[in-house]
Formats: sequence, structure tokens, C-alpha cells
Amino acid sequence: MQLPLTTDRLVVRPWTTEDSDVQAALDLYGRPEVTEWLTPVISSVADLAAMRAVVQSWTESQPNLIPPTGRYAMERREDGEVVGGLVLRLLPPYDHDLELTWQLRPAEWGHGYATEAAIALLHWAFTFDIDEIFALARPNNTRAIATAQRIGMEWVGETTKYYDTALQVYRVRQSDLPEVPEGGYSAD
Repeated sequence: MQLPLTTDRLVVRPWTTEDSDVQAALDLYGRPEVTEWLTPVISSVADLAAMRAVVQSWTESQPNLIPPTGRYAMERREDGEVVGGLVLRLLPPYDHDLELTWQLRPAEWGHGYATEAAIALLHWAFTFDIDEIFALARPNNTRAIATAQRIGMEWVGETTKYYDTALQVYRVRQSDLPEVPEGGYSAD
């Protein structure tokens, strides 16, 4: 299985520097209602030029990352619109544990896109030599917590060790993931 990953409704793929991806990233990471939940906390990206620089850095660094780490766009298949993003990255101290994060434009909340894309990305990630992947959520981020549970993640406690913030820790192992839907996920 290779990227891009195709599910019933989505394509999970690396970000590009195309104008449509940069605008989609700004529509996502330029919203305080999205960025306020990120860890570590970041400010909303202010404008298209700043977002272009950020996306450029993502695309330039992607080939140097060890798979499955990276930043990925969630693109809706029916219209090609980017509805969100996923990140697989090392947790501090950046030597072993992987963290999965997901972000959706607020207009796309409640459609199950994050769950669908995350499950596909996790099935792919577990084809590498990985035992478990974590997700972190602020205790009052009920959307993230519910998504982690739908993905099949198990609550393992609360910690301040990663970003000096009290965070709920969720973990998933390959055996915890929901079954691949009938027909599976395909790689384009």
C-alpha cells in the first residue's frame, strides 16, 4: 500500500505547493477555531503568503522524513476539495513515539472524514515497523477525544510531558483498528 490512499469518500495524499492546496491549507490553518486545539499551540496563519511559505516547508521536508511520518491532505473524492489535514510525527523527545493529529475545516466537522482518513493512514502506517501510535487531546476537546475513540484508540492516561500542557493520551495498535471496509482502501 502506498500513498495516495483512497477510501470511499477521500484521498489521503501529501500536500503540494499548488495554489489550490495553499488556499485549502489557509482555509484550515488560518482559523482560530482549528489552531486553538493544536499542540503545541500555534497562531492562525495570517495570510496566503505566510501559508505558502509553510506549505513550501512541508513539501521540501517531506522527502527527508522517514515514512510513515509526514503531513497529508484529506481530499474529498467527489469534488477534489481539501477538507482537512493529517500529521504523523515523532513526539518529544523525538526518538520513538509517533503521534497522529487531524484537523478539519469547521464546515466539515461531523461528517466522519477525520475518522475515515485516519483509519486509512493508520493501516498504511502499520505496514512499517511500528508497534503503536498515539494521539493527544486537551481534556476539553471533546471532538478530538470522540474521534480518537472512533478510530479505535484507547485512553492511556493524562500527561504534561510532551508540550508542558495537560493532555489526554490515546493509543492505538494495529490490532485495535477497525476492519478495513469491504473493498478495502486503494492506492492510486
